[in-house]
Amino acid sequence: QVRLVESGGGLVQPGGSLRLSCAASGNVFSIRAMGWFRQISGNSRLLVAGITSGGDTNYADSVNGRFTVSRDNAKNTMYLQMNNLKPEDTAVYYCNAGAIWGQGSWGQGTQVTVSS
Repeated sequence: QVRLVESGGGLVQPGGSLRLSCAASGNVFSIRAMGWFRQISGNSRLLVAGITSGGDTNYADSVNGRFTVSRDNAKNTMYLQMNNLKPEDTAVYYCNAGAIWGQGSWGQGTQVTVSS
């Protein structure tokens, strides 16, 4: 079993930046893909950015060019650098790790609010 702990959310003005972190522990050798999902007001969680154990990345069209996902394998930690944030990026962001994106373990979620 994999445990995920997120950090780095908060309140930021439009155009600002935040960096989210997700630290994994437990059976980390089972992880093949890690990703950031976000959920807005009870809607489904949608993949925002993901990275595989091989380093391949995937981004939602709405964040491509603004967000960057990365992974430090030595620290078992994934990051999401979010630049030029917009009000529509406001959501609860969840870290996910497993065999494929959307399966496996989830973090507790961290709130990101973009507002002036």
